[in-house]
Amino acid sequence: MKRTLAVAGMFTAMAIVAQQGFSAASAADKASRDIVDTAVEAGQFKTLVTAVKAADLVETLKGEGPFTVFAPTDEAFAKIPKETLDGLLKDKKALAGVLTYHVVAGKVMAADVVKVDSAKTVQGQKIMVKAKDGKVMVNNAQVVKTDIVCSNGVIHVIDAVLLPSTTDKK
Repeated sequence: MKRTLAVAGMFTAMAIVAQQGFSAASAADKASRDIVDTAVEAGQFKTLVTAVKAADLVETLKGEGPFTVFAPTDEAFAKIPKETLDGLLKDKKALAGVLTYHVVAGKVMAADVVKVDSAKTVQGQKIMVKAKDGKVMVNNAQVVKTDIVCSNGVIHVIDAVLLPSTTDKK
């Protein structure tokens, strides 16, 4: 009986170790994907990926980087009026401006984000960063998931689309 329990315990331990190894391998595999491939695989950034393609930014975001992307989910894009989103998708220059407003040069992890109050985007304008009561806000968007590590940077998921100022060009 003791031997049976010991063998069962050994198999349980091996299963746990194997499962942890698989999780670590999965995390390592995900970190080997670039920002675009990671966003596609996640399944919650379909609108963002469509917009990146429409703005001809795929190759840029597949580039060496590193980049920090504040990525709005499909739900975040759904908050934008359809006619506004359709208009952006038809205006490549304006769309590229909105999308690059979500990108900061360099790899900025969550621990670093909370130490700053603003960051200059690739688009040229600054985004405001505020950490309070365990929440991180980037302009009017809440960061809902952090530190999705990619081969060329990091993604932080946000719940709203960031729109650059039309009066402050840079």
